[in-house]
Amino acid sequence: MTHDTLQLVIMLLSAAVLVVVVFRSFKLPPMLGYLLVGVLIGPHALGLITDSRETGNLAEFGVVFLMFTIGLEFSLPKLVSMRRLVFGLGGAQVILTLLLVTALVTLLGETWMTGVALGGVLAMSSTAIVSKMLAERLELQSKHGRQIIGVLLFQDLAVVPLLILLPALTRSADQLYGALGWAFLKAAVVLTVLLWLGQKLMRPWFHLVARKKSAELFMLNVLLITLSLAYLTELAGLSLALGAFIAGMLISETEYRYQVEEDIKPFRDVLLGLFFITIGMMLNAQVVLQEFHWILLLVVLLVVGKTALLVGLGRLMGNDTPLALRTGLGLAQAGEFGFVLLSLAGGQGLIPAAALQVVLAAMVLSMLTAPFVLHYSSAIVSRLCKSEWAGKAKELHDIVVKSFATSGHVLICGYGRSGQNFARILDYENVPFMALDLDPERVRAAAAAGESVVYGDAAKREVLVAAGLLRAKAVVVTYADVASAMRVLHQVQEVRPDLPVIVRTQDDSDIEKLLAAGATEVVPEILEGSLMLASHALMMMGVPLTRVLKRIRDVREQRYGLFKGFFRGASDSDADLAEDVQPRLQTIGIAAGAYAVGKTLSELELSALLVEVVAVRRHNIRGLDPSGETRIEVGDVLVLRGVPEGLAAAEIRLLQG
Repeated sequence: MTHDTLQLVIMLLSAAVLVVVVFRSFKLPPMLGYLLVGVLIGPHALGLITDSRETGNLAEFGVVFLMFTIGLEFSLPKLVSMRRLVFGLGGAQVILTLLLVTALVTLLGETWMTGVALGGVLAMSSTAIVSKMLAERLELQSKHGRQIIGVLLFQDLAVVPLLILLPALTRSADQLYGALGWAFLKAAVVLTVLLWLGQKLMRPWFHLVARKKSAELFMLNVLLITLSLAYLTELAGLSLALGAFIAGMLISETEYRYQVEEDIKPFRDVLLGLFFITIGMMLNAQVVLQEFHWILLLVVLLVVGKTALLVGLGRLMGNDTPLALRTGLGLAQAGEFGFVLLSLAGGQGLIPAAALQVVLAAMVLSMLTAPFVLHYSSAIVSRLCKSEWAGKAKELHDIVVKSFATSGHVLICGYGRSGQNFARILDYENVPFMALDLDPERVRAAAAAGESVVYGDAAKREVLVAAGLLRAKAVVVTYADVASAMRVLHQVQEVRPDLPVIVRTQDDSDIEKLLAAGATEVVPEILEGSLMLASHALMMMGVPLTRVLKRIRDVREQRYGLFKGFFRGASDSDADLAEDVQPRLQTIGIAAGAYAVGKTLSELELSALLVEVVAVRRHNIRGLDPSGETRIEVGDVLVLRGVPEGLAAAEIRLLQG
């Protein structure tokens, strides 16, 4: 490696590390940071790196692994199940964008080939930004979320023919149609041969490699297949990216796809970051300042135009205006593959240099605005669509109708596997429940089976109230999403601060935050899983069952203060198992005028009723095992433990004296 090449790699890696740290700190997509770094260190700004061949080669490998990942995620069953969205809405969006941009560009005096290139560039939306935002907002399975994902899926597939089409457009007019026909014929032959041979060879070859049980060999094999197929398609006069896409498709049909996806991710992310740096290096800041008015105009046309197009297409497909508008706003930005196509079109001379600078800057700005547009999309839809209120009212009406006759129930937030298992236990005990979930297919299937499940966002106050929050006896958040759980806790604290809320989380890192927000108890998956592992391991090693149960009970007592003494040990008598004498938990909110206000726990003498105050929650701060000197204030929530008769007497004493 020469001194210049080493210096280039070190500088690119330094910039990449710095930008990822900064942009991750502000929860922004690192891709935008890579673009910004490219602008700053490129030949048009500080000039730290020239637009060298080495940089381009590194960037091209990033595109190869990006296309490999897209091929790896390709699923024929998924395409079939979403065919109306993918090929209907998605296909119409890409084709109409191509036609409209081509018509506009030709009206401005450029060739139709330039229009097709720009149309393909601007038809793309950002899979990385949009899917991440939808996942964070728990909207991937919502109606607009599924439509957005369907369109993104078609856009990803549309890149393949566009990668074949753009190089052919550089031919002269008399050679153009022949070049197009020859390019697609070659692509069809190469695809057929590679897919036919690949399907026969890929699975047995991966079986052979996997049997060697070497992670190093497995990774080398993935790199060999990916780069070899990319090389073969380039030899055939096609692109490297097309071969990588085929490699991903072939591996996706094997049982090793998820392992491959994890192994390849570091290579993809690092090299793709370098690709975006090289894209940023193409941007000339001086030209951007000179043409800023045109750039802003193009950003507005891009965002408003794509939104309007998708709204119109959505309405033609039978969607109501709010749903169509949400879908349009979600796809109104440029995308990663737009940069891939722009780089290819610029290199082929299809787009003039001055226009390329304007388009590139507009794409970057549109992606910078995308998180904000998605964040405020609900407010925008509510402001522009009066029918949105009618849709929300109908959704709430459906929830109210199903929950109207339910009281004293458990409100379950999330009806995935954990929620369904929890609901079955409640069924066994004849405890009523009402579940909320955002997956329409899951809700439809569960409701058809006669279960009390409705579609609704548990993080919204009106949905919780419609589901019977004011009549519920407890709320359980069954999904391990801290941000959503925090929103649920906030709404419950505003409406029913006395209501016990149990929250599931993956580990111990967010327990204090959730407890401070009003959770009565937080159940970390890691702790419960480790307890089960420990209990089985100890018994396998010959430790007596009574000692194992006692050890598990001790750990649980230390972790779950509310359940202290609930787990039976070897020393417990059989009489303690009688249901009527088993201690229970009850929460009581202290309102103004209650007898307990201003008195200490010692003065209330609840122990004489065989009732213990195990926790006091005040201003969302929970205190376990409060002392007898703790003085009760208005707004406190007391968690009591005792038998039913004692709890009833304690409630009377606390509230009436």
